Amino acid sequence: MLPVHGVERFLPRCLDSLGLRAPERPGRADPALGDVEVIAVDDLSPDGCGAILDEYAALNPALRVLHLTENQGLGGARAAGLAKATGRYVWFVDSDDWLPEDTVGALTTELRAGEAAEEPVDVLLTDFTHQYPDGTSEPNPWRHLLRGSPLERGSTAAEYPPLLRTVMAVWNKVFRREYLLGLEVAFGRGYYEDISVTYPALLAAGRLRYLDRPCYHYRRGRPGAITSTASAKHADVFAQYDAIFAFLARRPVSRALTALVFERTVKQALTVYDSPGLVPTGLRSDFFARITAHIARHRPAGYRYPAGLRGMQYRLAALGARRAYGELRRTGRLPKALGRRARAVATASRKGLRSGARFTAYNAFRRLPLDEHLAVYAAYWHRGYACNPAAIYRKAAELAPQVRGVWVVETRAQAATLPAGVPYVLLNSPGYLRAMATAKYFVNNVNFPHTMAKRPGAVHLQTQHGTPLKTMGMDLREHPVAADGMDFARLQEAVDRWDYLVSPNPHTSEHFTRAFPGRYRLLETGYPRNDRLALATAAETAEVRERLGLAEGRRTVLYAPTHRESRGGYPPLADLGELAAALGPGWTILLRTHYFHTGGPGGPAPGAGAAEIRDVSDHPTVEDLYLAADVLVTDYSSMMFDYAVLDRPVVVFVPDWEEYRRVRGVYFDLLAEPPGAVAVDQEQLTAALLAGDPAPAARAAFRARFCPWDDGHAAERVVRQVFPVTAGPPAGEPVANPAICATRG
Repeated sequence: MLPVHGVERFLPRCLDSLGLRAPERPGRADPALGDVEVIAVDDLSPDGCGAILDEYAALNPALRVLHLTENQGLGGARAAGLAKATGRYVWFVDSDDWLPEDTVGALTTELRAGEAAEEPVDVLLTDFTHQYPDGTSEPNPWRHLLRGSPLERGSTAAEYPPLLRTVMAVWNKVFRREYLLGLEVAFGRGYYEDISVTYPALLAAGRLRYLDRPCYHYRRGRPGAITSTASAKHADVFAQYDAIFAFLARRPVSRALTALVFERTVKQALTVYDSPGLVPTGLRSDFFARITAHIARHRPAGYRYPAGLRGMQYRLAALGARRAYGELRRTGRLPKALGRRARAVATASRKGLRSGARFTAYNAFRRLPLDEHLAVYAAYWHRGYACNPAAIYRKAAELAPQVRGVWVVETRAQAATLPAGVPYVLLNSPGYLRAMATAKYFVNNVNFPHTMAKRPGAVHLQTQHGTPLKTMGMDLREHPVAADGMDFARLQEAVDRWDYLVSPNPHTSEHFTRAFPGRYRLLETGYPRNDRLALATAAETAEVRERLGLAEGRRTVLYAPTHRESRGGYPPLADLGELAAALGPGWTILLRTHYFHTGGPGGPAPGAGAAEIRDVSDHPTVEDLYLAADVLVTDYSSMMFDYAVLDRPVVVFVPDWEEYRRVRGVYFDLLAEPPGAVAVDQEQLTAALLAGDPAPAARAAFRARFCPWDDGHAAERVVRQVFPVTAGPPAGEPVANPAICATRG
């Protein structure tokens, strides 16, 4: 059962993962859907979700679509779908997430096996993964509590209480429908709506099982998600708590389980209160009072608070001592608590300290003096050493060597890709928390986490990561599908931290100052990452091509499609197999997908006599690919602006221009001012590539507008304006690229 609202960008991927036939690929539906009904509830979605559902329903008899005439919210939409369900089991899938391949078949097989053995489950729990916007993933952080537990054989919550320390979401649980209806529970209204169902269902079940197979990809870090949105609706959690304890009054469980449920709810409420940016400032006092009232109303008889810091926090919350609670978190007995937490890090998960300990440690480190000689660098949500921050890091090491730079990466695998000798800290580790709490300088091409507060005297340098064709920032308020629930208040909070914003060209200066309104200083320097391109030599190009295994004289195409809000995953608009056959054996096609996407085109390998196709999406340095390529094929990617610095042919392949312009919004007409040849179908794309350099005049005009500051010294100009430089003479103001001047006549 799928509740659907405002997820046009993600919905097709979700429906495809269920095994449904897609309108653009109307092949055969998954045979596993033979006795499965899929109910999708269009909760008066403001975008194109309703139409997408109807298109899929026309091709898939298994799909039933309910169009609500009034928005009910996530809980209400689930209730509407449940009322129409007829199957023996029901699974609530969020429509912005998706399932691994063959999941529906695996689950139906598992459920049938239980029925055949006369051991049907009331609730089947599944393993899952967390998926992030940059394409990375992490395993279920609670798997260690489930794998190898009695739940794999079949058990109850009373027999295995640690179950209640796992995620209480509804999406990784399959319920026997009659059992769920017999509980007489309901999804709540507003935020945290599913816990009023999951707690009762797990507590009352006569048989629970855990399937140690990832059956769900849960999308994290999406703008507009509850865990990253400031809203008064966070107080909805108290109504859900009341519903849970009302159920326990009707269906009592052991004192130990009741105490565990109570403790879990108090911990969750305090976590929401403690997390910066969730409870609006003007409502924090009321929210804390609601926690106090919750404790007074639902504290079990004979309950004893836990020992240590957590117990002290619970007692202060019970007393309503908000000021003392805050003081304890900021300054009270922190060195002792920090030492205890730090010793536990060795056994913590790869995500580092748990959230409560992180806040305690971070606040302790903030009491240390600001380190005037420390700079923290990150790029693309901690993916590694890349883009403008990497170029600035290299130049700062040369011109301001007294400022130590350290990079933030999320995993040890990403750390292994850093250049030799580059210092790093792992995200959420004690080293990371200390660096974030004490550094003077912060350099990133996206925003640092909002949970890291900016200290007086700290300097934030925001570089961004592309010249904007598409609408950005506050301008997305006019494009709700592209905005996808973006929290504009949170965005403004982030912009208010910036001290400097790097601009690559006058076009960007014009639009970024409107899209990101703030008090920062605009650095009109050009993009530091393009210095390498502006200064590239024929010898460097030859070295890169040799390193990539590209034979001399072999014509190389870099195909780099961008992300589309209305489509999920890699958008296969160009038929690369057909293109490879048309180009012939003297060509190589390098495919570079957007970092939001996982996987490339798939399909059979090119036949004999066709061009080679190579997926270079994971190559760590995109500038290598620019230098290696003889021509760039892209659509709306900012890569066209960077590649133009090389003064090589560009083909824009834009068969969906009108749709993209409508959904995303653009700052100029790409078809009227292209960087080179324009193709709107496969035949035109092939012809443009075979023509060699069909539009040099268009490229010259494009370079004059978008590359005037790319003289190879942008990183130096940035460093000299931000860091205390101790070496070398000033670089001066940006000057026009001589090659560009020559084209102006």
